Amino acid sequence: MNQSVVIAPIQESLLSFISSANYSKVIVIADNNTKRHCYPHIKSALPPHKMVVIPSGETNKLLATCETIWEAMTNAELDRHALVINIGGGVIGDMGGFCAAVYKRGIDFLQIPTTLLSQVDASVGGKLGIDFHGFKNHLGVFNLPKTVLIDPVFLNTLPVREIRSGFAEIIKHCLIADGAKWKQISAIDFEDQNWTDLIDHSVKIKQHVVDQDPTEKGLRKILNFGHTLGHAVETHFLGKAANQRLFHGEAIAVGMIMESYLSFKRGMIDQATLSAIEEFIFATYGRVKIAAEDIEAIIALTRQDKKNRGSEIRFSLLTSAGSCAYDIVVSLSEMRKAIAYYMG
Repeated sequence: MNQSVVIAPIQESLLSFISSANYSKVIVIADNNTKRHCYPHIKSALPPHKMVVIPSGETNKLLATCETIWEAMTNAELDRHALVINIGGGVIGDMGGFCAAVYKRGIDFLQIPTTLLSQVDASVGGKLGIDFHGFKNHLGVFNLPKTVLIDPVFLNTLPVREIRSGFAEIIKHCLIADGAKWKQISAIDFEDQNWTDLIDHSVKIKQHVVDQDPTEKGLRKILNFGHTLGHAVETHFLGKAANQRLFHGEAIAVGMIMESYLSFKRGMIDQATLSAIEEFIFATYGRVKIAAEDIEAIIALTRQDKKNRGSEIRFSLLTSAGSCAYDIVVSLSEMRKAIAYYMG
């Protein structure tokens, strides 16, 4: 797969990419937040271009928004030699990449991730897609960007909650692939983490996994640790009032505690490991209030998880703090106990 990822000052990396290419037209996709806070960082490095701005947030990661993007591409008369530049978080990267991947059967795009979450996870690996009828990433494709340009400077534009959300994927990468790094980060308070170092570390882990399994037939499934129940929790809370909705990383933090408990109950990790994981995650994220009446709705949503096979709901579970197994079938009863464990 060998995806190109450059971690460098954005003006420098973008100018280098643009000067080495010969695109007929360029269109920039941003949301209303990244247009204001991030686009000014790249504007002077761009050739003449069009821009399409969409509303921010997961609730807009929909087919209807794609239609707006495709209409803008069509009105700009983009041909198959044009370039799409996505500047934003995971929603922009997933959706803008998806629109580029299917427009005229595919045109080049590059990702400029501006959130910690997208820098360490969403922008790497070629997964593109949108939500459909309430199910996360239900429609999508695998397609690599020409390159991913990462600059930690964009973190300065983010509220603390966004950075904390991204940290969940860093924790996940350590728990599935680097026990020593897990010990290191779990001994440091959230406010004192070295983001530049952790971005580089997470990108290398994800690239290593994706290079071995580009289309998630096997090993790549370990990247879904915390996501089976985490995605279900996230989707369920999307249906609640705006002030109750969870950021992606916040939901994955919930999922990691639940799925660590499943790992423990299966005898795959010991009590000390489970305790260390839940203590650090609770200290970093607090406890999300899940009501008893939410449990069955959350479990029902796991039936749409993309790792499933037939009626089997399959999980990726830890075998230690630093390694992970996949394709583990978990029963509805076990899930109920895992959710109850999280609820306390």
